[in-house]
Amino acid sequence: METNQAAENLQVIRTLMERSALYRRALAPIMTFCGVIGITAGIVGWQLKITSDQGFVLFWSGVAVVALLGSLLLVRRQALKDAELFWSPPTRRIAHAMLPALAIGCFTGSVIVCSLPAHDPWTQNILVTVWAWLYGCALHSAGFFVSLGFQRLGWVYAAAGCALFGYLMGWLGGALQPHLLMAGIFGGLHLVCGIYLYFTEQRKNEA
Repeated sequence: METNQAAENLQVIRTLMERSALYRRALAPIMTFCGVIGITAGIVGWQLKITSDQGFVLFWSGVAVVALLGSLLLVRRQALKDAELFWSPPTRRIAHAMLPALAIGCFTGSVIVCSLPAHDPWTQNILVTVWAWLYGCALHSAGFFVSLGFQRLGWVYAAAGCALFGYLMGWLGGALQPHLLMAGIFGGLHLVCGIYLYFTEQRKNEA
């Protein structure tokens, strides 16, 4: 039984290594899509003046669902195009690696929603910090199955969370506009990453 499991794990690792280029191609449109969604949502949330802690969490939870569904559709289209299984064992490994950090992020937001209503930009900034840390951890974990670049992006999110935390603790000043902060961290970084992947992939194809 253990021999069969070891053989299955070895096969999954081999498949992941063979599909690294495929995952890289799929990530470019996904990152770009998430970046555009994040930036647009940040501007919309700011203009609509969604200031309550509960409203902030519910609004961005809805944005996350839209981004996730759109990403899944893009992955499914890429899988069909390359005649690959959508929910393959390697894909399950990646999802399982990201799940703990993402689940904690959902739990943290749920606690805010269930607490007393408040309008505190500082609390929302701290929540953005925690989300950046957890998302960075999720990307870093998935990077062991995808690429080194994914791990580096995870470190970028972790560093962004640390910089924001230091800012909030009095290094530079008070709370920032939460929606624009989300647009910059979760929208801007995704968009930059998507553009980078797109152009580097184009150069590889030309070579």
